[in-house]
Amino acid sequence: MLHTARRLLTSALLVAAIGTGFALAPAAANAATVPATVRVTSTLKVRATPSLSGHIVGSVRNNQSIGVQCVTAGTSVRGSIRTTNLWARIGAGKFISFAYVAASRAVTRCATTSPQAVPVKSKPNTAGAKKYIIGTIRSTDGPVNMRTAPGTAGAVVLRLKNGQRALLVCAVTGQKVAGTVRTTTQWNRTSTGNYLSHAFMVTPALPVCKGATPPSSTPVTQTPEQFIKAAVPGAQQGWREYGVPPSVTIAQAILESGWGRSTLSGTHRNYFGIKCQNGKWGKLANGCAVYNTQECTKAGNCFSTTGAFRTYSSMANSFRDHGNFLKVNNRYQPAFKYTKQANLFIWNVWKAGYATDPNYYGKITGIMAKNKLYQYDTWK
Repeated sequence: MLHTARRLLTSALLVAAIGTGFALAPAAANAATVPATVRVTSTLKVRATPSLSGHIVGSVRNNQSIGVQCVTAGTSVRGSIRTTNLWARIGAGKFISFAYVAASRAVTRCATTSPQAVPVKSKPNTAGAKKYIIGTIRSTDGPVNMRTAPGTAGAVVLRLKNGQRALLVCAVTGQKVAGTVRTTTQWNRTSTGNYLSHAFMVTPALPVCKGATPPSSTPVTQTPEQFIKAAVPGAQQGWREYGVPPSVTIAQAILESGWGRSTLSGTHRNYFGIKCQNGKWGKLANGCAVYNTQECTKAGNCFSTTGAFRTYSSMANSFRDHGNFLKVNNRYQPAFKYTKQANLFIWNVWKAGYATDPNYYGKITGIMAKNKLYQYDTWK
């Protein structure tokens, strides 16, 4: 999209602190503050330590100008600008995640009383150090309960909202749960010794807790019939709001997300690969996520890069944003003469440069015919 054809890889880019694409100057004890700007949806919490568990001592707002004294390592955070474990010190005992900070120039590392760690090829000696794995809540059913035992019989000690993170240790077998992400018997033990159902979490691989039976999982997948049934309401709402024929929207979602099996659609409900622009995601998305991607020029020259893609709270919002994307881009305006003629609509979208695949039009109309998608063009 946007004059390029792309192929999303199967996992989100997790960028290490040294590889985030910004420069870090050597440590300097009394370096001047670096002018920077906060990029966040609304406000960002200021903490007493460089950690999500640090005591909250204030907040900063979106587009607020700040002075960064230095950066130091802490909890890894995926933000609007980057994914990093660096935190910006903006005052004595005041830290914000550097994942949301756009600095005007290189930022020095905070001075330490011990030698500064530097990247080495050999693994450091971390014997005895406690290691945690960060998991993210993914729920369309409201807050997820953290319990004292791996099952609904355990007492609720905390309720986590969609998008919140938790520190995890290992996995155990417990009560089977059908959730937003999967159906599974796996429960994840947290750093506090409590449990969260893996059915509502996105995590790296977790080791099995000592003495526990390996849990079983069944990824949430939909049959073509189930996918289409789930897609119709959002596609029809998109037509009412923006004029894109529902059959076109559904067919494009099928082709571009692989029936909803891509990582981008499965994790972040982005079915069309719509990107964030300069850290902004519009009114229908709820954030950005960085992914490895492959871009191809019209000449057919492809190269690997990274991109920030929009994330959504629902399939319907992704479909509506697809309609909005086509409507506000001037080059697709000729297509809107055919809002009740699906084939002519997608022909004009393709001719305007939506995709460089010479067979794109045939693929979309073939999907529409094979799956009888024209029946959803009710024009109501």
